[in-house]
Amino acid sequence: MILSPEQISNLIKTLKGKKIVLVGGCFDVIHPGHIIFLEKAKEQGDVLVVLLESDEAVRKIKGIKRPYHNQNDRAQVLSSLKSVDYVVMLPLFKSDSSYEELIKKIKPDMICATSGYGDTAHHERIAKKIDAKIKFVTRKIGNHSTSRILTYRG
Repeated sequence: MILSPEQISNLIKTLKGKKIVLVGGCFDVIHPGHIIFLEKAKEQGDVLVVLLESDEAVRKIKGIKRPYHNQNDRAQVLSSLKSVDYVVMLPLFKSDSSYEELIKKIKPDMICATSGYGDTAHHERIAKKIDAKIKFVTRKIGNHSTSRILTYRG
């Protein structure tokens, strides 16, 4: 199910007693690394929530030629995966505190990430602030990366 930040905040109240796992990212061109990561994250709890970066945020993170697929398309693909329960379409946050406020509302029991990929200190800082566990469920798997796929395919 695809939700807005406001909708996930309201839905969380109905999930009492469920172990909520949170992941986030761009998920621009889905590849085996993404699938394995999402499946491993789902194994950590009852409900997997994916925070999906906005097109503007992806451009800031990955460069002007990205995303390859717009946020609506990326959300549709993610929501069709059996491991994903909810996809939250993020706006472009003006500050880290706005992002952190949303995570506080979701109240995940665990934040899952890929080790050796991205800003792990950021994940650890947020997990500590909201008293959630952080678990690195995978390492970067082989040569799987959206940037590599798009560069290779030209």
